[in-house]
Parts: sequence; structure tokens; C-alpha cells
Amino acid sequence: MAEVMDKRSFYIDGAWVAPAAPRDLEVIDPSTEEPVAVISLGDQADTDRAVAAAKRAFPAWAATPPAERLALVEKILEIYERRAPDMARAITLEMGAPTDMSLGDQVDSGSYHIRNFITAFRDFRFVRPLGDHAPTSNVAWEPVGVVGLITPWNWPMNQVTLKVIPALLAGDTSVLKPSEIAPLSSMVFAEILDEAGVPAGVFNLVNGDGQGVGSQLSVHPDVEMISFTGSTRAGIAISKAAADSLKKVCLELGGKGANLVFADADDKAVVRGARHCFYNSGQSCNAPTRMLVERSAYDRAVEIAAKVANETAVASAHQPGRHIGPVVSKQQWDKIQGLIQAGIDEGARLVAGGTGLPEGVNRGYFVRPTVFADVTNDMTIAQQEIFGPVLSIIPFDSEEEAVRIANDTPYGLTNYVQSQDGARRNRVARQLRSGMVEMNGVSRGAGSAFGGVKMSGRAREGGVMGLEEFMDSKAISGWDTDA
Repeated sequence: MAEVMDKRSFYIDGAWVAPAAPRDLEVIDPSTEEPVAVISLGDQADTDRAVAAAKRAFPAWAATPPAERLALVEKILEIYERRAPDMARAITLEMGAPTDMSLGDQVDSGSYHIRNFITAFRDFRFVRPLGDHAPTSNVAWEPVGVVGLITPWNWPMNQVTLKVIPALLAGDTSVLKPSEIAPLSSMVFAEILDEAGVPAGVFNLVNGDGQGVGSQLSVHPDVEMISFTGSTRAGIAISKAAADSLKKVCLELGGKGANLVFADADDKAVVRGARHCFYNSGQSCNAPTRMLVERSAYDRAVEIAAKVANETAVASAHQPGRHIGPVVSKQQWDKIQGLIQAGIDEGARLVAGGTGLPEGVNRGYFVRPTVFADVTNDMTIAQQEIFGPVLSIIPFDSEEEAVRIANDTPYGLTNYVQSQDGARRNRVARQLRSGMVEMNGVSRGAGSAFGGVKMSGRAREGGVMGLEEFMDSKAISGWDTDA
């Protein structure tokens, strides 16, 4: 059994400090079900201490020239890339991303966002004219203040960099509460910021759970903004908690993405969609978990998706290779098993996978890549976010029906369209109710905003919009254009 790391400290006011009172929690390796570290869950005293440090640091940090803030973030990127192996190991241990995927995708998502923010910030104008019609009216973009950042376990650095970096660039000071299930990567990130020379109090990290530190940040009178990524249920609770202090609240929540596969889609569309669904063991809010297939191509699509599932290897995150690893926890595993069983009970046709552990596995939170055919959109598996490697396939007969089924969900994060007909793609994309639409396997461009509508929340993260999210705008009239 590996040595259990002591990670009980918090990063507050530029130093690693002991919690006000010990509240130990073990971090479990989902590949082995064994503890790999022990952290402490913070309490009100720890939250208050971190917020006070951020509040003290805010005036000086907000007044720092943008060029200095940019240089600091460039330094952070340099250290982040040097420490990529440490970061990848932390992510593999805490949430079960396989070794190669952890280094290649999980860690790289962080450097990708940092680079995109640097690019967006270089051209960012903090004071800009309203327009030619109003030559003395300007719009100024100014930091919000102390921001509380609450991040999930499924893409730790993707989400941490989408919040911490724009907060730093905007001139905000922050308190980060990473997921208590997967806190180790954020502690490495705090070490990176410390080495880069982020001034004391500008960035703080307090571990804790949603009921504790998360709720405390949400109601804290000195926190001006909450940026949260996680479940829709928790996002609703945060919105209610933050209402009394009228904070700015930015939510990036769940999804139930529809992948519309028309009969004229390219040969690899179904393979691409199924692989994307199973990627990261299905633990992505933007996963295309509902595959809607035009009737004439339906039987073939079901066959292909089942083949992809059967060929998707499941193994320990500590092994190299292109397999998928475990899901993050026993709680998640139990939830996914219950939803797979619900699919069976409600009459969907199981064509691959199913309940239980994969063959040859006797420990770890591993889920069999699962495909259901003949799903109707009112079934539990079509409406609830499963957050596991489970694909639901639904037939459709017309473009109008496909759009109706796709939009018949409480969520609205990412939808996908597969067709060789460009006019149809454009038409359908405009009718889909979601914050993002990806077509024919083409990724969104660097600096595109990530976010949704409806119960997926309405945050916009990344690029210029992601910078503006961490600022308030101020309209100024009578501006002296000669000064």
C-alpha cells in the first residue's frame, strides 16, 4: 500500500497554514479504492481568514498595471508546463484519469486556457469608446473584488484555470475551493502560483465541502462574486444562498448533449460520437450522451456504437495506454449503476455493457462502456445527466423531429450536428437551444466561450468573454478624449 500523503494545509495570504480545527478527509484513488492522501475540510474560521486576506490584497492588486499582471500569468504558464508530470500524477491519483490522458489532455487543457487568456488579454481594452455616435462616452471594465471560485473533480485544471487566471488578469483577488474529492491537483496549482510570485492574499486555497466552505463563500458579505462549476442541484443552492448579498453569480452546470446524426453524415460520425461519450469515463458535462440518428441510418449506427463500446478498454489509471479509467468515487459508481438499471427496467434495448464491473476487474470504480438503443426521450437515461460512459440512441424521421427531441431537455450546454449538408447544419445549429454547437467533429476555436443556457447555467468561460465575466462594466460620459 502506497504512503498516504499529508495534505492538510491551506494556502492563505501567501503561506501554507494549518486549519483552524482538524477535520480530516481521505482522498481515495478510484483505481485501487485505497487512500492516497489526507486533507482537512475547512470551516468558517478558515474561510473568514482567506476572504480577509483576499480583501486586504485587493486594492493593491486592482491597481497593478495590466502589463504586470500579464507578465505574472506568463510566468505561471512557464512553471505550470514544467510541473506537468506532477500535475498529471495528482489528477490520476485523485480522479482516475489514465496516465497518458492525464498528461496529454487533463493537464494540457489548463495550459491551453492559460495561453488563450494571455492572447485575449494582450488586446484587451479596459477603457473603450461606446461608439462613433457618442465620442465622449466610454465603457470601463473594472475588477469585481473578492471572488469565490468553486471547482469540480472531473476536469480539475480545465476548470481551475478558467477561473483563477481570468480573476488574476482582471485584477480580482480570489479564494478557491476545489472539489474535496480531487483536491491534490489544485494544491499543486497553488504551489505553482506561489513559485511564480503571486502577491500574498491575491490567491488563496481552502479545501472543504459544499455544505461547509462552499456555502460559507456563497453567503460571505465580503465576497462580491461566486464562480461555480458543478451540478445543477448545487448551482441552484448557491444562487439561493448568494441572493441575500446580491453577489454576481456565474454558473457552469450539467448537460445532456444531443448528437444529431443525419443519414448523410461522414463515415466516422458515429465512432467519433461514441468515443466522445465514453471519453474521461463519461465524466464531462459536454459529453454527447444522446445520439439522435436518422431512421435510414439507425440500425447501422447502433451496430457501430455497440462495437465501439465493446472495443473500449477499461483498466487502471496507472497503466499507460488509450483505455478509460474508473469513475471518481463509489458514490458516482452506485449512481451510474442505478441509472443503467433504470434504462433496462424502462425498456431500452441494451446492446453493449450493462451493470457490474468489467470482466477481469475486482476492485476500483470501473464502469462498463454501455450503449442503449430504442431509447425514447422521456426515459430516465435520456433526461438525467448520468456522468458515466453510457450512450442512449434515439431514432428520428425528420429534421424538425430531431431538433424537437434535442431541445426536449432541461439542459442546454453543448449539442452536436453531423451532416454533409452545410445549409442544414447552419439551420439546425441556430435552432438548437444550447450555449455551444459543434459540427462534424470540428472543435470550437481557441478563445471560444464555454457555457450554456437553461439548467446548464449561463456562465461564459474562456477568451475575451471569460475575462469580462470577472469584471464589472462602468459607463462614463463626458470623457476628455484629449487628456
